[in-house]
Amino acid sequence: MELERKNGEWIKSGSCDLGLRRIKVRKESVYEEEEPLSPMARMFQQPESNVYIIAMLGFKNPIDPHFLKANLVHTFLKHPRFSSVQVADEKNGGEVKWVKTKVDLDNHVKIPMVDQHMASPDQFVEDYIANLTTTHISTSIPMWDVHILNLKTCDAESTLVIRVHHSLGDGTSLMSFLISCCRKTSEPDALPSFPAAKKSRPDTGWFWKFWSVLLLAWNTLVDIWMCVATTYFLKDTQTPLKAPSRAVAFTSRRIVRRTFCVDDVILVKNATNTKVNDVVLAITQAGLSRYLNRKYGKGMGDGESWENNLPNRIRLTATLFINLRSSPGIYVLTSLAAIAKMVKKHSQTEWGNKIGYVLYPFKIALKDNPLDYIRDAKAKMDRKKATLEAQFRLFMAKVFVRFYPTKLATFPLTTMWFSNVAGPQEEISLFGNQVTFIAPSLYGQPVALTIHIISYEKKISMVLSVDDNIIPDPYQLCDDFEEALKLIKKAVVAEGLIKK
Repeated sequence: MELERKNGEWIKSGSCDLGLRRIKVRKESVYEEEEPLSPMARMFQQPESNVYIIAMLGFKNPIDPHFLKANLVHTFLKHPRFSSVQVADEKNGGEVKWVKTKVDLDNHVKIPMVDQHMASPDQFVEDYIANLTTTHISTSIPMWDVHILNLKTCDAESTLVIRVHHSLGDGTSLMSFLISCCRKTSEPDALPSFPAAKKSRPDTGWFWKFWSVLLLAWNTLVDIWMCVATTYFLKDTQTPLKAPSRAVAFTSRRIVRRTFCVDDVILVKNATNTKVNDVVLAITQAGLSRYLNRKYGKGMGDGESWENNLPNRIRLTATLFINLRSSPGIYVLTSLAAIAKMVKKHSQTEWGNKIGYVLYPFKIALKDNPLDYIRDAKAKMDRKKATLEAQFRLFMAKVFVRFYPTKLATFPLTTMWFSNVAGPQEEISLFGNQVTFIAPSLYGQPVALTIHIISYEKKISMVLSVDDNIIPDPYQLCDDFEEALKLIKKAVVAEGLIKK
């Protein structure tokens, strides 16, 4: 695309190659210059990681399309990223920038016709979202849309599907924005609340500070070496969960979820003196082990004995995403004016893709004591907290954008992706309609399995995005995660670890 500036505005004509497709644009001066895309946003644009965030919200009542659109005007359209397109500035080396544009809501609000008396509404919603994952949003408009499904399912009277290209922002940014549009159901004028921020660690003596610095440096060097090794020769085992190639990024995804009582997770956390993240990683490791053991058992049924069928030394790695903001957590904005300022530099919300990632190795094994999964998870997470691996990955992305813009860094080809986002602690309403569930996920990633963990009120959900050509039974995997939590909780009770 050729860009010219006249009277402080961008005038553009012809076509633009954004790496996804070439788009034709009108000869209009309706665009305003903004900042370039961040390095991580550029990584989410690559053909083999052209990633979309897709969030499902269930509601207690049907959705009024006209009322929803009226509220989107005062919320979504006030946000700079939701009212900007991505434009390549050919006079500046093809650098892609955010450029403000006019938004036609009719291009972003989709209302499919549905049969209210269909036999399986839950399956229809699941299939609708699976079909949606085969499509992309035109780069000639802001890359987001919402889909209204006024169809009663097992846990909602209606479902709103929000689709956003990952280059607009990460899960923390989008959750902060979405929750800022919500209010407490019990207090319609009050903003939702989130768990209190973690307290800083107590000051320690000089020896422990010195030792911590040495440990941080050593662990970082080891992880940088593992980064190089994983990229070039140290590959994951080809298990029934692993995609054979990056071509899986172009396939459809089936998104399913399983919800647990958050009190069960908190009980295990308190009994074992760990973090919620440690517990959910332990549940994941135990569930993956059960699932793969069944797969390697070649048709082992429920009535057969639970024998160990796992091969030795399975290497199964997850790309685990880390929030790198200076102050982690969800920010709830108090005004529409604050929404418009979210993307400004030095904003407290730090909008964007402020994330790095680490390689998290899952040890696939059947353990006699289920609490060993907790001990493994805590040890590995403590180790990952004492490294700058995530910061190094983000630094390398910046290096590639700065010096090798035509050969951007790509995500490592691991078995799965894993992410954890905190949700509101109490029931909330979006534009006056009570939310019954929140389920975020992804598609377009170069792995066959992605797991998102999200808490909402008294529930915690595991949301799975799978390529069902590789993982044809995702509900069985959900069953194994649920059974893993039951076994871990039972072990906590049996060992008398519950604190009174």
